[in-house]
Amino acid sequence: MPSFDSPARGTVPPFTMGPALLFCPADRPERFGKAADRSDAVILDLEDAVSPADKAEAREAIIAQSGDGGLEPVRTIVRVNPVGTPGFELDLEALAKTPYRTIMLAKAESAEQLKALEGYQVIALCETAAGIVNAASIAAEPNVVGLMWGAEDLLASLGGLSSRNDDGGYRAVALHSRSAVLLAAKAAGKEAIDSVYVNIPDLEGLAAESRDAVASGFGAKACIHPNQVAVVREAYAPAPEAVADAAELLDAAAAADSGVFQFKGKMIDGPILKHAQATLRRAGLPAK
Repeated sequence: MPSFDSPARGTVPPFTMGPALLFCPADRPERFGKAADRSDAVILDLEDAVSPADKAEAREAIIAQSGDGGLEPVRTIVRVNPVGTPGFELDLEALAKTPYRTIMLAKAESAEQLKALEGYQVIALCETAAGIVNAASIAAEPNVVGLMWGAEDLLASLGGLSSRNDDGGYRAVALHSRSAVLLAAKAAGKEAIDSVYVNIPDLEGLAAESRDAVASGFGAKACIHPNQVAVVREAYAPAPEAVADAAELLDAAAAADSGVFQFKGKMIDGPILKHAQATLRRAGLPAK
């Protein structure tokens, strides 16, 4: 699994990210451990998943659960409220009492906002028009370790009604935003996380979207229900035949000792070899 690494991290341990991240309301501490056990990383949510009346209790729950026997800091993210809201500073005050140093910043909109989070590893959640437009400058900030995009908040910020068409596919503006965040993250050498799939019973739709996320280059996908985790993991795990084909291709490349060569009737060059190396890495094997 790839590890987040930031020059501004200092003594903060690197955050290890697997393919399936699972949101958990921060006011439901009885679910924290289960969510962490069922996913590659848990996102304790202090923002949308918690009503304003319950946010103080949620902060105390995170503090209480962070002692001995608590969640692993390297697999724990805390989604904080947006910069400029009453809850933002209170969230940071609470986190200062915990070992958790990986933050997901809700509604990240500018590089300037990241300066208030020095000392934290930040996953910037770009889910407004301003956040999408400024994704490249946000990704360039040294304490940003990844970018995620959010579809429904984005459409709400545009005055729209829904991110998806009647057939379940994303509208053009959502697809554009998804691509913009992916490109911005990768251009800055950061990780990219695909948005949640809100139709929980539709596991086939989730599987198709997860496969597309893998093929497009997203390093992970966020989940909102434990049942989604296995589907995302399966999408990210290459089939045994794909692993075997990738290994065979890379062995052939080493034997050919040439920049371009033919393999099983196909012309092979650098980008194709990088695809094969990515397949081996997703299988947990060293890329040749």
